[in-house]
Amino acid sequence: MGTTAEVREFATGLQFPEGPIAMPDGSVLVVEIRRGTLSRCNTDGTVDVVADLGGGPNGAAIGPDGACYVVNNGGFLWSELDGMIIPFDLTNMSNQPADFNGGWINRVDLDTGEHSVLYKECEGMTFRGPNDIVFDTDGGFWFTDFGKSRAHDTDRGGLYYATVDGKSVTQVARGLLGPNGVGLSPAGDRVYVAESYTGRLNAWDITGPGTVATPMATVLEATKGHFDSLAVEAGGAVVVAAIGAGLCVVQVDGGHEYVALPDRFTTNVCFAGNDMKTAYATLSGSGRLVALDWPRPGLKLAF
Repeated sequence: MGTTAEVREFATGLQFPEGPIAMPDGSVLVVEIRRGTLSRCNTDGTVDVVADLGGGPNGAAIGPDGACYVVNNGGFLWSELDGMIIPFDLTNMSNQPADFNGGWINRVDLDTGEHSVLYKECEGMTFRGPNDIVFDTDGGFWFTDFGKSRAHDTDRGGLYYATVDGKSVTQVARGLLGPNGVGLSPAGDRVYVAESYTGRLNAWDITGPGTVATPMATVLEATKGHFDSLAVEAGGAVVVAAIGAGLCVVQVDGGHEYVALPDRFTTNVCFAGNDMKTAYATLSGSGRLVALDWPRPGLKLAF
């Protein structure tokens, strides 16, 4: 069961956009993974590069200092499928480039475009593919590491927590199967992670900044699809971009339904507007950022 959404094009010609952030001036920040940039989509449809980060910037969030924090997967392989550019090699289903040497976390000054690397490893292990990020009200951030796939094996990913001073990053959960989108409950007492390979939405009860009750996740929902990034509604439902199906609305007490969008590679969503009832979605396969009316308000982010 589901509906089909009417969308309004906000920006086009993007190179696999993800990580939308609605800004106070009406513009929307996105990462362009294939282009290697953090970019600003303006209300007149133009796109400006804020920072050229290289690698594969995959997700972004505004921190307590007003800077933008970007999780960078370190780069992908690319193929063409039905006129779309997609982030893996269709001949062997791998996404790790030959020159890959790890992913990282960037801090970007939005006024100047200057950027620095905060983290490249945790406990001596180089990041394999940082993917998505969300800040809590304490000013720290949760992020996922998706990992990389090769022709004959695939990394198992993890959930991490870090501080903006570049001094502390910890692995909270490991052994995940393509951990992608990450978000927090309205009360900030639960962290959600969507797994791409399994179509599952996982949850952990938070006991403090960067700590959870148990590293074993509770599976809130298991679908037949492939999940990407996510956003949370003010009422608590989790809206997950579902490859091939648009947006999947998951109720925390069970059950889900789909909102179809016109791109099989719908990858990210965020909420905006005074009533938080405008959704921006990245249609990555066709390189578009679109807006659509949402029936319920989204959750306002920490910063």
